[in-house]
Amino acid sequence: MEGKTVGEALARISTTYPEIKRHLYNDEGRLRSFINVYLNDEDVRYLQQDGTPLKESDEIRIIPSIAGGSSAIAGPTLSALEVLRYSRHLIMPEIGLEGQLKLKAGKVLAIGAGGLGSPLSLYLAAAGVGKIGIVDFDVVDLTNLQRQILHSTESVGRPKLESAKARLQALNPEVQIELYETRLTSENALDILRDYDVIADGTDNFATRYLVNDACVLLGKPNVYGSIFRFEGQASVFGTADGPCYRCLYPEPPPPGLVPSCAEGGVLGILPGIIGVIQATETIKLLLGIGEPLCGRLLLFDALRMSFHTLKIKKDPNCPICGDNRTIHRLIDYNQFCGIAGKSQDSVDTDLEIEPSELKNLIDRREPLYLLDVREPQEWQICSIPGAHLIPLGQLSAKVSQLSPADNIVAYCRSGVRSGKAVDFLKKSGFGRVKNLTGGILAWADKVDATMPKY
Repeated sequence: MEGKTVGEALARISTTYPEIKRHLYNDEGRLRSFINVYLNDEDVRYLQQDGTPLKESDEIRIIPSIAGGSSAIAGPTLSALEVLRYSRHLIMPEIGLEGQLKLKAGKVLAIGAGGLGSPLSLYLAAAGVGKIGIVDFDVVDLTNLQRQILHSTESVGRPKLESAKARLQALNPEVQIELYETRLTSENALDILRDYDVIADGTDNFATRYLVNDACVLLGKPNVYGSIFRFEGQASVFGTADGPCYRCLYPEPPPPGLVPSCAEGGVLGILPGIIGVIQATETIKLLLGIGEPLCGRLLLFDALRMSFHTLKIKKDPNCPICGDNRTIHRLIDYNQFCGIAGKSQDSVDTDLEIEPSELKNLIDRREPLYLLDVREPQEWQICSIPGAHLIPLGQLSAKVSQLSPADNIVAYCRSGVRSGKAVDFLKKSGFGRVKNLTGGILAWADKVDATMPKY
């Protein structure tokens, strides 16, 4: 190009190749800040900028900033079969070929292969996310199949990870599935999470939820959060650069046992599907860099009312992990933080326990006994131990006068958690002869009455 100055040469280039103009200049006609112009290996910003004079055979180089790692040449490409598989994505202007290549280059870690992890991982695999990691150490149980759609009846008794990998690879063999058959701990969390772009939290206990949050903040990874209970669900995105984290929303966990698990309180089977799909949607938006993720917002879903409601969440400047003056610089003991250090959340004083076989002997000998069932009426309808009296745990304090401190009381529930609380309450209320059935009615079904339905 001819020109007396750099500015004239660039103007001629822009006239000859009109499409390049919008890349070179902003709306005010100034060179864009992400474009560098060099004259014979010298940055014109340190010469006379646009007015820098030119002479014969001078060489001008235009150097734009580049993202790196996502080039179709250096990065992943799509085969003809992949183009056909993802064609409904490719024709969307918001995704297109560039977006689908981003998904193929993306790496997502799902914490859990259960209710939330099932729809999450299925839709990520279907969408073509290149690498999906899954952390889980459980086996498939028949009670899982009401909601955990990754698994089938044939999978009962198999490790969930084994079942999950088979299902995901059957859906999309192009996706790499990485398995971590371990409990996530403070010792291994950073190493496992470090290699992934997005972390999707499908945990079912508070200790692991705080662990995932803190690890994500320390590593600078977005944390796609979901939680469910009965007919209600929550979703958000935590841990982004300027957004809040899970501790900003919930600085402290509830006391152990205050919030019942899905095993104790139940969950609508469809609910984790809805929340898990929302998590998958947020994950894909983050990988693509499109839309408005749920950063700084908490999405609430009520299945009974079929309603969604969104609340704003502010970043807490005093948050101990993401605040201005953080006090947490490494992963801590999360069992201790959640008040369950040194013992299982479900454990009780062994001196106050009675084994199913021992209770069976007392019943067979017709020993004086008051058998107290502290479950809910709908659970009582499923099964009960003969001769038991139903007083749900939530009504026990109001109906304690129906019990006699002189009675030999044995309390039970489904697994021993709620009845352990009942025993503790009765002991503090002056009842001296009270015990908890170890393992609850599930243990009774396993060890005493094999015909009893389990749930």
